[in-house]
Amino acid sequence: METFAIHKNAMVAPLKARMTLDLIRGKKATTAVNILKNTNTKSSGLILKVLESAMANATNNFGAKVEDLVVSECFINPGVIYRRWKPASRSRVDRRDKRTSHITVKVSDGKEA
Repeated sequence: METFAIHKNAMVAPLKARMTLDLIRGKKATTAVNILKNTNTKSSGLILKVLESAMANATNNFGAKVEDLVVSECFINPGVIYRRWKPASRSRVDRRDKRTSHITVKVSDGKEA
């Protein structure tokens, strides 16, 4: 059974978060949790929460065992871009884009429903 969890509008740039997400793709869920706990990035904490939520969904809703779960699919899509303004030299204005992400993690135990 495949279950998933989504974190929408996470305040991290998608390009930076994809590098961390590539570390756990296709790994066992317990191994992925240990990798994320030992990775020192902002996105690793956000991805860890989503992964643990997906694992909890699988165990509570479908009775899957945590040892059998594998990260079957995970991806990050760009979210809303917050545009902020900052003063620049010679009375100009410089735009700063604060990018957000939609983080999706799917875990599966390899069994059919």
